[in-house]
Amino acid sequence: MIATKSTKAYRYGRAGCLLAVCAAMTFSLFHRASAQSNVENAPKNLDLRIYLPREVTVKDGSLSLGQISIVRGSESLVPKANKIALGRFSVPGQKIVLDRHMILSRLACNGIPASKVTLTGAKTITVKQKFQVIRGDQLVAAANSFLEVKAPQNSGRAWNLTRAPRDFVVPGAAKGVTFSTRLVPSKIKNQARVEIAVLCNDKKIGIREVIFDLQYACRRAVAKVDIAAGAAIDPNNVRIEVKASSRPERTDWKSPYGLFAKRALRADTVIHSHMVGPAKSPVIVKRNQSVVIRIESPAFLITAVGVALLDGKAGENIKVRNVDSQRIIVARINDDGTVEPVL
Repeated sequence: MIATKSTKAYRYGRAGCLLAVCAAMTFSLFHRASAQSNVENAPKNLDLRIYLPREVTVKDGSLSLGQISIVRGSESLVPKANKIALGRFSVPGQKIVLDRHMILSRLACNGIPASKVTLTGAKTITVKQKFQVIRGDQLVAAANSFLEVKAPQNSGRAWNLTRAPRDFVVPGAAKGVTFSTRLVPSKIKNQARVEIAVLCNDKKIGIREVIFDLQYACRRAVAKVDIAAGAAIDPNNVRIEVKASSRPERTDWKSPYGLFAKRALRADTVIHSHMVGPAKSPVIVKRNQSVVIRIESPAFLITAVGVALLDGKAGENIKVRNVDSQRIIVARINDDGTVEPVL
């Protein structure tokens, strides 16, 4: 009897313990499920989730968080975060590298603490800017086309490039790029300065200058063979050729044909005006020579005897003493050796 009661008590106590343990486990599981349910059902608009790509290319020169990342989360914070400035490009072709610490700092400066931000993706972002390059040879071609129409007069329609422009970089994927070209004044006589304004959608974004030396078409005489001193200049020994020059042709330039070489000229020598001249006239009146002084008109002829005081050639003026009156006059020598007073 006693043994039976003890056995029953033991059985009941063990069952109670098992029941208590089961109850505790059930409560714990219920509590965890409830907590998990609360987390999943908690509002998700209290933070930001930002995805950072490894590399991104933008059009604008100024950077914002919305340009270089994908921002999700609070409807009140996303617009604010998207507008946060992250710097700007200072030169075309520049690369800007941003890291997570810098982005979190900029968010914090704008009132969004790091505790509300979850960053995913790359640890650093390389940001590039789209740009378009207008090469220097394109600008030279535009200046050449302009000069074809607007070249200064007497240029011979030829010019040499002396200063090529640098390449011009247009930020962004520019469309509607055009040139506005004009000729600007130059202090150098044989120089053409062409200014090219670069326009994007009719807005001036820069200027480049192209400089040319103008070339003039000039004639020159060149010895074809060796020419002896005193020899006559003609097409047999001298050729006329046209050559480009940085100086315009002299307005008084004349062919040397019919003149005589003042000195010996070697073949291929460029003949200048001081190298040739007319044939030397012989002296037909000598000093102290007696000459006839003639004064002639349709109505009368007067002659007298004089003495030449100087040597002279035909066409030259010399001093002559009249033998009868002893007066000294100035007279021009005629081809026949007579002299005629110069009134």
